[in-house]
Amino acid sequence: MQLEIAYPDRLPLVPETILRQHKVHEPFDTRFRSAARLLQSLWRERQGIPMGFYVNGKGRKKPLGSRLSALASAGGANFLSADIRRLARREMAYREPGAMIDEHRVWSNMLSSMPLTFNLIGGLKLNPDLAHQVARTLWPELVDEICHIQFEHSPGRGDLAFTADGTAFDAFLSCRDADGAKTFVAIEVKYSEAMVEPEAKGRPRYDELSASCGLYRDPNDPKLRGNPVQQLWREHMLAQCLISNRMYDRGVFVCLAPKLNDPVQRACAQYNGHLAAGDNLCAFDTLTLEDMLGHIRAAGAAEFADALDKRYCDFGPVHELI
Repeated sequence: MQLEIAYPDRLPLVPETILRQHKVHEPFDTRFRSAARLLQSLWRERQGIPMGFYVNGKGRKKPLGSRLSALASAGGANFLSADIRRLARREMAYREPGAMIDEHRVWSNMLSSMPLTFNLIGGLKLNPDLAHQVARTLWPELVDEICHIQFEHSPGRGDLAFTADGTAFDAFLSCRDADGAKTFVAIEVKYSEAMVEPEAKGRPRYDELSASCGLYRDPNDPKLRGNPVQQLWREHMLAQCLISNRMYDRGVFVCLAPKLNDPVQRACAQYNGHLAAGDNLCAFDTLTLEDMLGHIRAAGAAEFADALDKRYCDFGPVHELI
C-alpha cells in the first residue's frame, strides 16, 4: 500500500541514516538541497550509473551519490540525451571569451544548475518549433520569433557600458515580437542553490547603475547589495543596460527555479519588493521549473517534459523512502 504524501507543499527533512545509506549526507545542505541531492542519487542508481567521488578537506576521496564517476562523466551521463551532450560540448567549446563555465561541474556534478540549463534550454534549442511555442505562451508580448539562444551570455564583460564585471545570464533568448521589435528573455537558472553566492562589493559601477537604471524604489538600499538578492540585482541591471544602450527594445529577466526551493522563491519575492514601476524598464519574472515543464508538456513534448520532471522535480522516490 502506497501512502499518500501528507504535505505535498514541502519536502521532508531526510533522516541522516537514509542520507548516509545513499552517500549524500552533507551537514551544511539546506532542506531542499539535501532532498535534491538524494533525488539525484536515486535517479543515478535507477539509471545504473556509477557513483563518483570528491576530495574532502583532508585530501581524501569521499564517495558522493550526487557525483558521477569519471567514466560516466566523460560519457555525458549528466545529460538527458546524446544530442544534448553534443550541444553542450559545442557550446562550451565556442563559449564567449571570459565566460565562466566550470566544465568539471557541468560533466560530473548532478546538482549543478548548468547541466540543468543545458538539459532544459539546450533541449529547446535543439527543437526550434517547440522553443517558439513555449516562449510564445510564456512571454506572448515579447516573443513571436526566437532568433538565437545563447548560454552564459554577457553583452560585454568588463565593459563600463554595462556592469563592468563578469556578470552573465545562464541562458539568453534573442527574439522579435509580433511587430518586429528586438526583444529578449534573459534567464538565471537555479536548482539547489540557496542564494548565498559570494557578494561582489566595493564596485562603484553598481551604485551608478542602481541610481540611473530606474528599476528600484530605493536604489541605495543596502539590502540590494547583499544576499539573498544581490545576484538578481546585478543581473537585472545588466538586462536593463541592453535596453538603455538601445541594443534591444524590450525584455524580461527571469529567475527559473523549482517551486519547493524556498530560499530562491523567498529571494525572488524579496527582490520584487524593491522594484519600481516605470516606462522602458526591463521586466522581472519568477518562473517555477514545474510551470516551465507544464508548458513544454502542453506544447506536445510530453516525453521531454517527463524526462526533466523525473530527473529534477518528481520527489516521489524521496517521499517513498520516508
